[in-house]
Amino acid sequence: MTEHEAHCYELVADCRLRAATDLFAHTWDPVVLAALREGPRRRRVLRASIGGISDKVLTDTLRRLLTGGLIGRHAHAEAPPRVEYSLTRLGQSLVEGPMRELGRWAVEHGDELLEAQESAARTRSDGQTTAKEP
Repeated sequence: MTEHEAHCYELVADCRLRAATDLFAHTWDPVVLAALREGPRRRRVLRASIGGISDKVLTDTLRRLLTGGLIGRHAHAEAPPRVEYSLTRLGQSLVEGPMRELGRWAVEHGDELLEAQESAARTRSDGQTTAKEP
């Protein structure tokens, strides 16, 4: 086995790369993490600040991020009960590192990306129309 093959096997075997890229596979994960960048937030405030996210999807996202160690949940002992979510040190490192760089890239290249997607959609649309014509 070559060194390159061993390295590729290592990436597949330990799943670190897959675990890291999976953080961006769920549409709302980065959005919720970004919303928590400002500091701890109650669920209601978090949902309002995000907009467009259903209660079920927010629940699923919070559970996934909690399980991944990216956010923490703090229940305050008071009446009525109050629960806040916040970034953990691990979550903060993701938000301030790769997500910040991805944001910079999106600002710099977002128009090109959207233009390419729109062009591809037009091409598919034209191709489908042409294929149906006799």
